[in-house]
Amino acid sequence: MDPGACSTSLADPATDSERSAPRICGVCGDRATGFHFNAMTCEGCKGFFRRSMKRKAMFTCPFSGDCHITKDNRRHCQACRLRRCLDIGMMKEFILTDEEVQRKREMILKRKEEEALRESLKPKLSEEQQKVIDILLEAHRKTYDPTYADFTKFRPPVRSHPGSRGAAKASSLLTQDLSSEDSSDLFSSEAFSTFPERFPPADPAEPPPFPSLALPEEQDESSSMNLEFSQLSMLPHLADLVSYSIQKVIGFAKMIPGFRDLSAEDQIVLLKCSAIEVIMLRSNQSFTLEDMTWTCGSSDFKYRVSDVTQAGHSMDLLEPLVKFQVGLKKLNLHEEEHVLLMAICILSPDRPGVREPLRVEALQERLSEVLQSYIRARHAAPGGRLLYAKMIQKLADLRSLNEEHSRQYRCLSFQPEHSMQLTPLVLEVFGNEIS
Repeated sequence: MDPGACSTSLADPATDSERSAPRICGVCGDRATGFHFNAMTCEGCKGFFRRSMKRKAMFTCPFSGDCHITKDNRRHCQACRLRRCLDIGMMKEFILTDEEVQRKREMILKRKEEEALRESLKPKLSEEQQKVIDILLEAHRKTYDPTYADFTKFRPPVRSHPGSRGAAKASSLLTQDLSSEDSSDLFSSEAFSTFPERFPPADPAEPPPFPSLALPEEQDESSSMNLEFSQLSMLPHLADLVSYSIQKVIGFAKMIPGFRDLSAEDQIVLLKCSAIEVIMLRSNQSFTLEDMTWTCGSSDFKYRVSDVTQAGHSMDLLEPLVKFQVGLKKLNLHEEEHVLLMAICILSPDRPGVREPLRVEALQERLSEVLQSYIRARHAAPGGRLLYAKMIQKLADLRSLNEEHSRQYRCLSFQPEHSMQLTPLVLEVFGNEIS
């Protein structure tokens, strides 16, 4: 088909309903391919009209001058066929000259070359980088159950009467767009049991702990606060949830490329230091902006700030935690970006106690490069603009949350009646300071 002829065709002005109906050539009744030279025609009649006009052909009808043109006989009488073309509105003014056709061809070729160049310059992920992403995606999906089915195995949540002083105080903060529950989340991954021997699996007979919850900050009404703190009805459930979550974080970490090549000592240090931060990152998957809660299946497992205060946490942690969750949610991260951020968080060479920081740094740098390449190649603007910098800022925010969590956890663990609720795994991960 002649590109020049195609270029002279006009866009079909038909409506959507008309386009769905069969289109017929106005000259011969054959199947039409669109508007050509101002009329709906088939390719054959389009070419015939273009050739006739360019040659300024003068045809004479060998018959009576009123031949009925059809698909089968359209070659029998050129005169009547041309007259029919003019009758339905075909116009020679719509035909391009040879020079115009040539320019059109050159423009089309130039556009194709420019498109090919843009495609060649477009950032792409290498096969190795894609493989890293695929491994991390698989690790996350193996260690995170979006159905939260295991939550039914925890000690059941017991929410105290909402009229209590502590619950009322938390509720007032909920109304300030800072409502949220604890950072504990649901991760499904392999257990800590297969990790280094220093992390024994939690005793099934012992309730898993929720070390992420600490004593409310000191207040004037110390006696009433002590009373409330002695009634941490949600601590057993959230303790189980966090212990479970730690196991899943460990399972995820063990599948990060290069993590198991580190010394056992550094693996332990990295996991101890990053566990709560990764839990906070993963919990964003269940966080909902509509009501500022973590929704993990049924209503029994819908967590609010008031639930977490009933496990010993104060707003010094919960308020910035909710702000963090809201900000992270609004980044609209792809799953690939989310898993890379978690892996980068774990492989932080500046954790206190790391013996071979250069090895850890090399692994983290590799993941950072993958993340930046992914954002350039797959996260279109405007969402991808400055996204990497914003994600790294989230890691800095997590450090502050981690510090406050540690402070509140120490307050909680100092109370024997509450520390006994914590599992050996939680006590091991959160109970010892890394020197």
